[in-house]
Amino acid sequence: MIGSRIYSGAPFEEMAGYARAVVDPPYVFVSGTTGFDPETLQFPEDVESQCENCFATIERALAKAGASLNDLVRIRVFVASRAEFERIKPIIKRHCDAARPANTTVLAELVEPYMRVEIEVTARMALDTQGRV
Repeated sequence: MIGSRIYSGAPFEEMAGYARAVVDPPYVFVSGTTGFDPETLQFPEDVESQCENCFATIERALAKAGASLNDLVRIRVFVASRAEFERIKPIIKRHCDAARPANTTVLAELVEPYMRVEIEVTARMALDTQGRV
């Protein structure tokens, strides 16, 4: 599974030529994930819903790799404003509290003005007694 790629089916992956995640055991590297809703094909207006969508997409990618949010070792959050960061802090805590990954949060102007948050994560899958994933 070294170097395997995981795709979510979001149109952005094809447009920009990237994978949602790359698996290089024991690590899973998940690309920056925005709040795009794959069911409505829209971005919700509120940052809280966008943040929840980010985590839902990340969780699906991790599950395809055999990992979960409990395996996170690193999270990077890019958010459009300080006020919006205050609103998503509890959401980030709820999704990351069990793993307690290293975290970097950056105030950033994202690619489109309707994008309010983008999250990138790295997970480390559990190894068996032989050191295998």
